[in-house]
Amino acid sequence: MKKALITGIAALALATVAGAGAVIGTGSHTAAQASASFPCVQAAVLRQGSTGGEVKEVQRRLKQWGYYNGSVDGIYGSKTVEAVKAFQRKNGLTVDGIAGKATYAALGMNDSVKVLDGNGGNKGSSSSYTNSDLYLLAKCIYAEARGESYTGQVAVGAVVLNRVASSAFPNTIAGVIYQQNAFTAVSDGQINLEPDKTAMNAASDALNGWDPTYGCLYYYNPAVATSSWIFGRKTITTIGKHVFAI
Repeated sequence: MKKALITGIAALALATVAGAGAVIGTGSHTAAQASASFPCVQAAVLRQGSTGGEVKEVQRRLKQWGYYNGSVDGIYGSKTVEAVKAFQRKNGLTVDGIAGKATYAALGMNDSVKVLDGNGGNKGSSSSYTNSDLYLLAKCIYAEARGESYTGQVAVGAVVLNRVASSAFPNTIAGVIYQQNAFTAVSDGQINLEPDKTAMNAASDALNGWDPTYGCLYYYNPAVATSSWIFGRKTITTIGKHVFAI
């Protein structure tokens, strides 16, 4: 599936870190480096009630700098508003709690500034992804499949994106990944590990449309899976230790 073309690193490599988290299947690269390396493809003025990957990026940066102590959940609620106001006040900006171009610039989200200026990204597409979406997808890939081949890592990213496109699942990357009980890596905290370069590349390739699973919505490791339900899904392909199914 293709939702947007993201210019990423295209080199193929094998993951060098052993050991992947157990997959339910029914589900050191910092964010700043991710923003510098991968162009943002969507940005919007954010205010209370906004949701999505760009909100998560704002929250994460504010939390890193001590302005925000809430959850990095992609929901622009009252705590996020107050954190943005505190940041704006500290940086001599208009204190309105709205993340627009000036606030993006002060936060160092330069690609978002460019998109608002009309100088970058796929501004016209409502189905575009952001840098933070790419980063979160890479985190999921790293947590769930870092011991798999490169193709196997891309495949895990493709399953996430196939779910985003399916009406049976949430329609955002964050929504899919953080859906309750969907991924073991979220349940056991491995989602918080920093993704390596291979995982970032795999996420970029998945976002560019490479789907080694041929549209699968599920994957699991038969050696550790305990759900009898997942064994009843139609198997499409097996890549490494993972069975991919619909």
